[in-house]
Amino acid sequence: MKTEHTKLFTGSNIIVNGVKNLLDTADISYIIKDKFESARLGGFGEQMDSVEVHVLDADLEKAKKTINDYNEKINE
Repeated sequence: MKTEHTKLFTGSNIIVNGVKNLLDTADISYIIKDKFESARLGGFGEQMDSVEVHVLDADLEKAKKTINDYNEKINE
């Protein structure tokens, strides 16, 4: 059985760390794809805000709600 992941968020490493904490608290598993760090290690350039958070399709709605609730809270 193949599990599918969907990109939930893209941002800087600092912002992604906050998103990771939210997902950990909500018990949602995720994958981080850090294109900036991969490019740096390979000797190439990449934008600093190119860190992606991917979640399982089965958890996508729960993850979106978690992120949206957080955005509403910090933008009050």
